[in-house]
Amino acid sequence: MMQPSEHFRTCHLCEAMCGVVITHQDGSVLTVKGDKQDPFSRGHVCPKAVALKDLQEDPDRLRGPVRRTATGWEPISWDEAFDLVTRSLLAIRKQYGGNAIGIYAGNPTVHNTSALMFMAPFIHALGARQRFSATSIDQLPAMLAALKMMGHQMLLAIPDLDRTDYFLCIGGNPAASNGSLLSAGNIMGRLRSMQQRGGKLVVVDPRRTETAEKADRHVPIRPGRDALMLAAMLQTIFAHGWERPGRLLNMLNGWDELKAAVAEFTPEKVTMLTGIPAQVIFELAHEFSHAPHAVAYGRVGACTQSLGGVTLWLIQALNIVTGNLDREGGAMFTHPAIDLVGMGIEPGGFARFHSRVKGLPEFGGEFPVTTLADEILTPGDGQIRALVTHAGNPVLSAPGGVRMDEALASLDFMVSMDIYINETTRHAHVILPPSGPLEHGHFDLIFNMLAVRNVVRYSPPMLPLPAGQKHDWQILFELIVRLGGQTRSQRLRLRALQRVIERLGMEGVLDLMLRAGPYGTRVKALTALQDFLAGRALAEQAESLLKNKAPGFWRGLRSSSLMSSKQQGLSMARLRQAPHGLDLGPLMPAFPERLQTRSGCIELAPEIYLQDMQRVRQMLDTVEPRSLVMIGRRHLRSNNSWMHNSYRLVKGPDRCTLMIHPEDAAHYGLGEGQMVRVSTVTGQVELPAEISDAMMPGVVSMPHGFGHHRLGVQLQVAAAHAGVSINDVIDANSVDTLSGVAVLNGVPVEIMALN
Repeated sequence: MMQPSEHFRTCHLCEAMCGVVITHQDGSVLTVKGDKQDPFSRGHVCPKAVALKDLQEDPDRLRGPVRRTATGWEPISWDEAFDLVTRSLLAIRKQYGGNAIGIYAGNPTVHNTSALMFMAPFIHALGARQRFSATSIDQLPAMLAALKMMGHQMLLAIPDLDRTDYFLCIGGNPAASNGSLLSAGNIMGRLRSMQQRGGKLVVVDPRRTETAEKADRHVPIRPGRDALMLAAMLQTIFAHGWERPGRLLNMLNGWDELKAAVAEFTPEKVTMLTGIPAQVIFELAHEFSHAPHAVAYGRVGACTQSLGGVTLWLIQALNIVTGNLDREGGAMFTHPAIDLVGMGIEPGGFARFHSRVKGLPEFGGEFPVTTLADEILTPGDGQIRALVTHAGNPVLSAPGGVRMDEALASLDFMVSMDIYINETTRHAHVILPPSGPLEHGHFDLIFNMLAVRNVVRYSPPMLPLPAGQKHDWQILFELIVRLGGQTRSQRLRLRALQRVIERLGMEGVLDLMLRAGPYGTRVKALTALQDFLAGRALAEQAESLLKNKAPGFWRGLRSSSLMSSKQQGLSMARLRQAPHGLDLGPLMPAFPERLQTRSGCIELAPEIYLQDMQRVRQMLDTVEPRSLVMIGRRHLRSNNSWMHNSYRLVKGPDRCTLMIHPEDAAHYGLGEGQMVRVSTVTGQVELPAEISDAMMPGVVSMPHGFGHHRLGVQLQVAAAHAGVSINDVIDANSVDTLSGVAVLNGVPVEIMALN
């Protein structure tokens, strides 16, 4: 028996990037604790961290490929699996074309380094024209605002929490999420520090959330009305001369247009619709505009509503008008060690083409997932007949879950890259499971771009890859070779590149990207690799990479970088010498150099938002019948649907409840714990009532990610805590008409008490 060892790692189970120290022995995890030497999280860790052990050691986790048969799931070899997948997808592509193949990437994809790296070339090789991801049920409006205002979908402004004096949190609950589009180890500790130095935390939300409980002020708002409140705050600021754009003024286009767009939205006009007294809106505008440093931040509740697009635009407009964009203590931009924006990754696009059935706009080449079932079930040219999923569970995470179930069951062929047989993958014909969470290295490509400080860390594998198992990138690359090589010559080039990358491993590729980044030695021989990882011209770039003779590129890369302690600049060698990570410093002003707009200016009033303000104006004259509306909610011990098979995370009181205000409960004759039927135009579910004055009257709340009762799911713990899926009663036809994002909040519902 070996002695216990310590392994330092970044927890990848949410966006916070907390450092953990894992004690392990003979392949088993003994403890998971916060790493006090981590410069970012400084020892903080949330309850989810234990799931690193539970996911790794879960007996329900698949360890090898399986094929669905009439009598159940059958283990098959990797060669058999790759042959079956290749043969099936190529046949469908040949008969029906690329439009007949779809792909869906779930939330865990962005938490996996190698999957992120090779997803674009895989999509290119697959020839999939119909692409979907969790983006359109989460943060799409924030990325759209970044694209339209800053010129790049990844130029997301991050609250400078450690230096702000006023944090306005709209539709976010970082006490449960640990921060989202806002990576901050121990985010609630950072907010406490802000309050201790005299700062103020204000939460705008229909529910008195866990974050609102800690806030200096909670402002309840009717769901879906955030745009009205924000427009009224901006109108108040302009009307009283409180605007102060400062140095941004010379970088702005659209000042007068924005001012005109919000001119009629006085606090008095929006009071009845928002449920917020006019005096409160006035006070918020005054406090925000007069704070030494302030930042407005909006998350899932602000994004996933009928006015999600315009809401996220107005949030950034508020930061800009008050001079709090690209300014210490405001909303700032990161300078990550691997800078995807600086590397020339595509800025993204919007509405360049539209979905076949509903005519919804693409964003970044993807269609809203609300139309995935339509594209599968609607006959005609371009109907999806084959689907590839990676680490996603749209049956539970996307609106219209029952119809999604029906759609997936009708496919000619489906392949899933996933570690579980869950509500979605049970429909697959083949499942290709990647390595366990502690068997591969980890580097946060995305979340370092969203962090409140510039930090960097690499976590090597804690455990060796077991025989017969493969990493995500190995699975993806094998399929790239088989699907992307149209000719024998192309296949040979891709196969040769595969052998090179196998020899280097992910560490070698990361090393090159680090040394080409802002803290590295600025290696110039990166263009071919960038093009390959972006999915451009696979075979041609493979040949370019193989022929490259630049010093320290492919040949000799391992010896010159990975093994050298004298390497100048940031490299894998330096990261290996810093197992707790490196602090690269606070956020710094980035504009105008980092702006990516064609004009070279911040576009304060893009035309798409000015046009959409007409929908907001129409609300001013609308008299709506008083009815119940529903919002979602998250929990600290959960992350969507993919951690419910950990008993330590799901044990305790039932969390799949309908939270309802006491006045509403009395009106409907509901008692605590009583079963209640929730009905919408889409369907109905039944769950216990949880009576709480944390809810705004007229608003009820259901959690997201449950519904593990479906036949064929092989998740023992999750099935024992099945709950019901909120998405079974959310209409997939309800979207923000500007952005295409799903409307998950402000959903009209009817309820009935059950005996």
